[in-house]
Amino acid sequence: MPVTLHPVDRAAWEADAQAQLDLARIYADAPSECLPAPVDAFIQDHLSDGHRFLCASFNDRLIGSVAQRDDGSAWWLSHLCVRKTTRRRGVGTRLLTLVGQAAQAESRALRAELSHLQLADQVLLTRLGYRLQQHSGFYELLMAEGRQ
Repeated sequence: MPVTLHPVDRAAWEADAQAQLDLARIYADAPSECLPAPVDAFIQDHLSDGHRFLCASFNDRLIGSVAQRDDGSAWWLSHLCVRKTTRRRGVGTRLLTLVGQAAQAESRALRAELSHLQLADQVLLTRLGYRLQQHSGFYELLMAEGRQ
């Protein structure tokens, strides 16, 4: 499945009705206990705080997303979700691979707080090269030598 990375910030959200619909559909498929607020409020709050969503796009539709905030040195990821209709096809893996490449291109560390991860997400991150920083409570992608 040829998935591409599609960032959605506040400006992109306001300009693209299809992105609004797709992002709402993605997070509507998430278990309700995984989101800190109802779907619309979660999306609006995240974007209002100046953060963005990094989305998997296929055939001009968003099919997966991870919430991202940038603290200046690291990208913090949370709330990974893929549409039910496209799960188990490698979308989450491809999305996180593309996010890792983008973070590396911007010389950012890539981290995910343990408290924001389901067990399946932890397994996926470990398989992709993230390692748990035991005393810090987050997973971090271990990049190639000299790039951290």
